Amino acid sequence: MKQKLVIIGAGMASGRVIEHLLKEDPDAFEITLFNAEPRGNYNRIMLSPVLSGDKSYADIITHTDDWYAQNGITCRFGEHVVRIDRETGTVVGQRGALPYDKLLIATGSAPFIIPVEGKDLPGVITYRDLDDTNAMIEAAASGGKAVVIGGGLLGLEAAAGLKERGMDVTVLHLMGHLMERQLDESAGFLLRRDLEKRGIKVKCRASTAAILGETRVEGVLLEDNEGLEADLVVMAVGIRPETRLATDAGLDVARGITVDAELRTSDPDIHAVGECVEFDGQLFGLVAPLYDQARVVADSLLGRSAAFTPKELSTKLKVTGCDLFSAGDFADGAGREDIVFRDPSRGVYKRLVLEENRLVGAVFYGDTRDSNWFFGLIQSGEDISEMRDTLIFGPAYQGGAALDPMAAVAALPLDAEICGCNGVSKGDIVAAIEGGATDLGTVRSLTKASSSCGTCTGLVEQVLGVTLGDDFVIPAAASICGCTDLSHEDVRRMIKSRELKSMAAVWQELGWKTSCGCHVCRPALNFYLLADWPLEYRDDPQSRFINERKHANIQKDGTYSVVPRMWGGMTTPDELRAIADAAEKYNVPTVHVTGGQRIDLLGVRGEDLPAIWADLNAAGMVSGHAYAKGLRTVKTCVGKDHCRFGTQDSTGLGIALEKRLWGSWTPHKVKLAVSGCPRNCAEATCKDIGVVCVDSGYQIGVAGAAGMDVKETERLADVATEQEALDLITAFFQLYRENAKYLDRPYKWVAKVGLDWVKDQVFDADTRQGLIERFELSQSIYQKDPWAEEARKSGEKYQPLADFKLEAAE
Repeated sequence: MKQKLVIIGAGMASGRVIEHLLKEDPDAFEITLFNAEPRGNYNRIMLSPVLSGDKSYADIITHTDDWYAQNGITCRFGEHVVRIDRETGTVVGQRGALPYDKLLIATGSAPFIIPVEGKDLPGVITYRDLDDTNAMIEAAASGGKAVVIGGGLLGLEAAAGLKERGMDVTVLHLMGHLMERQLDESAGFLLRRDLEKRGIKVKCRASTAAILGETRVEGVLLEDNEGLEADLVVMAVGIRPETRLATDAGLDVARGITVDAELRTSDPDIHAVGECVEFDGQLFGLVAPLYDQARVVADSLLGRSAAFTPKELSTKLKVTGCDLFSAGDFADGAGREDIVFRDPSRGVYKRLVLEENRLVGAVFYGDTRDSNWFFGLIQSGEDISEMRDTLIFGPAYQGGAALDPMAAVAALPLDAEICGCNGVSKGDIVAAIEGGATDLGTVRSLTKASSSCGTCTGLVEQVLGVTLGDDFVIPAAASICGCTDLSHEDVRRMIKSRELKSMAAVWQELGWKTSCGCHVCRPALNFYLLADWPLEYRDDPQSRFINERKHANIQKDGTYSVVPRMWGGMTTPDELRAIADAAEKYNVPTVHVTGGQRIDLLGVRGEDLPAIWADLNAAGMVSGHAYAKGLRTVKTCVGKDHCRFGTQDSTGLGIALEKRLWGSWTPHKVKLAVSGCPRNCAEATCKDIGVVCVDSGYQIGVAGAAGMDVKETERLADVATEQEALDLITAFFQLYRENAKYLDRPYKWVAKVGLDWVKDQVFDADTRQGLIERFELSQSIYQKDPWAEEARKSGEKYQPLADFKLEAAE
């Protein structure tokens, strides 16, 4: 007969316990799972990419509703547990009591709230779960200023995500440098510098005195009386174990729920796991020890001998694109010495702390490739005196000469940790390979290595290569999707070389594993084919994302955003009247001025789209393609026509560029800007393509970025005339269209091919002319206003495209 196991909390630790129990003895327990959140287990490590927009909630779900159902687990999600009644052996939830034979408490931790005035104001939130993440996403939709209190990992990830969503972000940190528990002062300086390059302001030694506001948050007051405006305040100052249920039930509780080596509480029928527990005076916040605990809990529940032993922990994190690693004890101390390597131009810093010829601590910033090897030395306490002179250069340089990197991986001992998130050693991976695993996916499914944050993927592949030898080739590039083993680059090359001019031809000739592709590969193929064969290929709307199919940006409530194009950021009274009339006629709840010098009508009902398009068409306005993988905006300043500092007609050039490039499909969205002088009011130096006007002509920059990555443009050319600028930019634009991987912004593509190669193409007169001609050919087919097309299909009255008053902005 199955025992009744009740689990309180559906987090990552309890989820791993359930996995172990089902694998080892699926008939041992009848499991009921409570969770205060209205959902099951998801990968909380990946909440930051959800906040930034790189992933959705669906991407980070680890256990679906179907998974729980298939495994016979009763889920009571969205229900708080009121109390634990140990005398009757029941758990009392909001919707009734439930008996247990065994109970597992996995209540995790609660965020620490600074006890200052104003902490309960609307607009003050924490960052621990999906609801917090969604609250930040909703707040960021209105723009404004955000203050993040706390410069640890969560605080910095919150800051990066909010910045990516368009907020002006300031981080307040009480200590002298960021992430002081994981980084020393030098590494903390590099991290702060990189964050500030991304547009995130950082204030260290900043103590919060009060949060200001009457009906909702308006600002933050610091102890030194400095005030900061704030539309949103995120508290990310720390966590504390959630122990209320255990305390009320009379279990032993210190800082956390006290457990023994088998993760039993003071009641032998009750176990605890995760961030809520305290073992031998220690609390645990990283996922690796939580997964170790999960394995021990599962064994203990099944009556097997098991013991949890805390291990030396390392921190290898990816914070807003910055590589960090720290392990051991890197504090200064008597008898210790440092080995330090600095490369300021690359932003690389490495510090090793030695004591009695043993490595006791390490801090790396910017280059963490060998961190696992160094972590192994810390764990083993190996005497490093023989390699003292070359130690800082890593395993590839031991023995007096540089070795092949694969040899360095081969030299790692079997107990060397490869995946810190899941506590997977090299020996675990080798055992999986010897058991039949031959690829990354199988190793991942068997061992969980690289299944959490993914930073160890390359190292796992190297272990595969070392173990399998010639039977394994480390992939040079990931495949587009599961339908094919070919990379984006392979497919682009073969579409051209084999003259494949339809999706069916691609699927057949390139050996697609599915009959008609999937939602991942079809949009990419659709773009590649229309970019390479504009005459022969017909665009497939069903192979586009929903925003491109709907010709408007879908919002979280199911309404849409409509953004008419304003050439070069210029408009007219007639256009403004048309926008105002449309907003009133269709009851548009929000009218927003964008950072790209456009007006955004937010909250348009789907059924009103054709009609509002027709009305805007009649005023001479075309779609701004704010939903498209294509040209979005060309931002300008007023230039020499009005500004006393203007050197050239920046507005005229911006309008000319936008009229030439609009409507073209590209691998990703593209934004341009033209500034009339080096004061750069149009922010041209952080755009995909930017022009700065100077007395002698035009400075053209490309491959800038101002999102999650902030990057200054690279100088493509200085030209004397507007026509030269138009031609070079058009050639670059088409070169990007013909060669870039789908969903790569120009800065990522240029980093791969090199600016020198780009210059070779666009500076050669014949090549440049060919690029321009191919672009114009494509535009003759695809430079259409989809709003006009859809209005026509809907039978609405509209003004034909040929009669649009494009001259109004000239």
